[in-house]
Amino acid sequence: MYKLLTFIAILALTALACGINAPEPPTPSPEVTEEINVDYPDSKEISLKLSFGAGDLTLAPGAERLVEGTATYNYEDFKPEIVEDGGNVEIKMGNVEFPNFPAFDNLKNEWDFKLGAEPIDLRIDAGAYDGTYEFGGLALSNLTIQDGAANVELNFSEPNLTEMSSFRYSTGASDVSMTGLANANFSIFDFASGAGDYTLDFSGELQRDASVKIETGLSNIIIIVPDGVHAIVTVEGGLSNVNAGSGWSRNRDTYEQEGEGPTLTFIIEMGAGNLTLTR
Repeated sequence: MYKLLTFIAILALTALACGINAPEPPTPSPEVTEEINVDYPDSKEISLKLSFGAGDLTLAPGAERLVEGTATYNYEDFKPEIVEDGGNVEIKMGNVEFPNFPAFDNLKNEWDFKLGAEPIDLRIDAGAYDGTYEFGGLALSNLTIQDGAANVELNFSEPNLTEMSSFRYSTGASDVSMTGLANANFSIFDFASGAGDYTLDFSGELQRDASVKIETGLSNIIIIVPDGVHAIVTVEGGLSNVNAGSGWSRNRDTYEQEGEGPTLTFIIEMGAGNLTLTR
């Protein structure tokens, strides 16, 4: 929640710096908790998009429908909207224009959703928020996350129930921790970030060869590959500091951990910062 207040405060200060007369801070409304239930659309291919501006977003498995859960908010324009178009479903955060939205105390916006186990393409577009994602046991055929100043904990505690074609994560200046990534069962994982601290833990069951591309600026990245998993990491960019733990061999800008079974192949483009390879 502190990220929500910080984000809105920055926007308000930016508006003042530009000579814009910010409106008077609104008064919070009485807190509302609204049930959000969305049935599966009648379609062979299902796409779910969550458009979440700011606040706290929690996702977990366990729904019998596409989405089940609650939205809690105390500002009327935060009221979620559900838009359905064939197999495409979007849940979006009201009609708030953040560049013109001032900060006020006691702001609350929380989505707590459970997702169903049928195959879906899932996309999350968010701003300054705290995210807690448990995707283990879902059937995600594609996963796309795009956010701003975020604090995110993402976990695949169990294997993904279908092959994931691509996993794409783009973030700004954030603090992101992802665990159980081998369980995601992706073919391609693209991760792009700004400054921040990032932990990518590829524990779990690696069922097939997979490619990982990481593009980042000034940041600290920890990559965890369990012992016994074959991994090849190529680092591009001359300003990064690479710390490879025991079990990793080096040949110029390429690091390798011996193992059996499928291979994880990494291409890391790092402008500056620290990269740690461990297990």
